[in-house]
Amino acid sequence: MVTQCTNTSFDFQAVGPRDVLAHFNGGTITPDGGVLILGQLESRRHIISQFAACFTDHRDPLLIEHPLEDLIAQRVYGLALGYEDLLDHDQLRSDPLLATVIGKSDPEGESRRRPQDRGNPLAGKSTLNRLELRSDDPEKDGPYKKIAVDADRVDEFFVNVFLQAHSQPPQSIILDLDATDDILHGNQEGRFFHGYYGNYCYLPLYIFCGDFLLCADLRTSDQDQAAGAKEEISRIVNQIRNRWPEVQIIVRGDSGFCREEIMSWCEANKVDYVFGLAKNSRLLACIEKQMEQAKLRSEISGKAARVFADFRYQTHKSWSCQRRVVGKAEHLDKGANPRFVVTSLGWWEVEARELYEKTYCGRGEMENRIKEQQLDLFSDRTSTSKMKSNQLRLWFSSVAYVLVNEVRRVGLAGTEMEQAQCGTIREKLLKIGAQVVVSVRRVVIRLASSYRFQELFEKVYRALSGLQPLRC
Repeated sequence: MVTQCTNTSFDFQAVGPRDVLAHFNGGTITPDGGVLILGQLESRRHIISQFAACFTDHRDPLLIEHPLEDLIAQRVYGLALGYEDLLDHDQLRSDPLLATVIGKSDPEGESRRRPQDRGNPLAGKSTLNRLELRSDDPEKDGPYKKIAVDADRVDEFFVNVFLQAHSQPPQSIILDLDATDDILHGNQEGRFFHGYYGNYCYLPLYIFCGDFLLCADLRTSDQDQAAGAKEEISRIVNQIRNRWPEVQIIVRGDSGFCREEIMSWCEANKVDYVFGLAKNSRLLACIEKQMEQAKLRSEISGKAARVFADFRYQTHKSWSCQRRVVGKAEHLDKGANPRFVVTSLGWWEVEARELYEKTYCGRGEMENRIKEQQLDLFSDRTSTSKMKSNQLRLWFSSVAYVLVNEVRRVGLAGTEMEQAQCGTIREKLLKIGAQVVVSVRRVVIRLASSYRFQELFEKVYRALSGLQPLRC
């Protein structure tokens, strides 16, 4: 940040014979020296520029100082760096390093048109707010809603980034589905009370493939957890198979997604599935013998015991055919703990224990990815009055996640931080104090000499620099 130098001196407690004095005269300082890493990744993968291509700018080109891609990059980088609110950008707009990474030819903003803007190379909160307002009809929406976004292209963008990350098609992939609560604290459009979560909230649908985010769809909470899931699965599967026609695709989710329309669609389109299945009296009767065995083993060993049952099952009304169900008959210190999953995978492909313990329970990692988005990248900052604007905020958060996840996947591979969460990556890799010196010919960034992870920073830099530039 550009610091406002004053002559004020601050005297602090002395250390031995040395006085401790502080002055606001350090020059141009930024706490976000690691944003250079994000810029290096963007120069190779063009993630933000691909996302920006989903927007249409109807503003008058003669009146624009901040191109559309610059605005989007500023918002996404800001989230990745920990600046969750638009208000933060009234301070962030003066950062010459962020301006350099975004590509501003005048990183100190000295050539801005209006005198009051000089020294601020980036956009402030008001300009970014107009971006978030998003337009459906620029001719009717007024002078402050001139930027439109194509939702279908955004959906395609997330899957394209996933496909671009693979030089060869994998043999098999798993698509994880989950919904979570996005608690609301105001009177936002689409606000409903959800009985399970006990609060007013949105109910966004997420789809991941490993660490790759493929879908982030903001929904109202007055509907079934699986609402719209079949359409999103169909869209993603078709896009993947257009590139990888032979890949095996498995759809995985908890019992909230165990719906006839989803399972029958998967069966008709050669997509496998593994879903949790809510227990009932008929299912419990099917594993009575296994529950007795588990209880006996637990009593003998003094430890939790599991026995698995593998059988065919069909509901009385809702299912169109019999399906394979695996029952986990488990006995714990607290008592019985039966669980069930339904799958299209045959017993010859994966046996019952492995299906439950590895294939199904592996979905727990997706919940960690959602937590990263909510806690580290602020996907729950859906506080605008309009739902379409809140959807755009969710997309911004999602792109920030995609960007940081690529740093983790490529830059941190083989290091002690290859499994680090986004918040840890920000703290240890992006938050580096740096002095920025801008001259006519160069921008020099003097990173803090006391930075503890210099060797790690160098490894990430070299890994990202070695990436083959993506041809968009």
